[in-house]
Amino acid sequence: MTTVKIKNGIGEWVKALLIAIIVAFIIRAFFFTPIVVDGSSMEPTLQDQNRMIVTKIGEPHRFDIVVFHAPDGRDFIKRVIGLPGDRIEYKDDTLYINGESYEEPYLNEYKQKVMAGPLTDSFTLEETPVRTDLVPEGHIFVMGDNRRGSTDSRHIGAIPMEKVVGTTKIVYYPIKEIKIISK
Repeated sequence: MTTVKIKNGIGEWVKALLIAIIVAFIIRAFFFTPIVVDGSSMEPTLQDQNRMIVTKIGEPHRFDIVVFHAPDGRDFIKRVIGLPGDRIEYKDDTLYINGESYEEPYLNEYKQKVMAGPLTDSFTLEETPVRTDLVPEGHIFVMGDNRRGSTDSRHIGAIPMEKVVGTTKIVYYPIKEIKIISK
């Protein structure tokens, strides 16, 4: 009788462990996944080696931070500047979307550190690999917050939505840098 109880106990533990593994796999595959920031392209908002949670639910909105599969196969993390159908232009270090100027408060800290010249050089979409005046349907235009040190849509073109892994705004490591990033 004791042997039967032990076998049943082990079987229950194995079943619970398998269920936990399956649930963890489903959550990671379809809802959330961790990511490590690699590089300085999102400074000062994000630092190299920050660990974040990526949410795979929903479409990205303007100024969200997204993770996507870049053309070279790496995963990049950047900020959404333009949505499908938007006309994007930078002139005199000011962002214009569809002819309207937009504030970018997430750049204020970095702009204070820049000694000479603009943080973001002037350009239109036609002067980037997008080669058209509008962000194409089914694509987004992204840029790193470190405008002088970021490989982004100005260099690789608009990002197809099917290449977007998800959005992120929660830094969970290192402990002293835990934060929720607002737009």
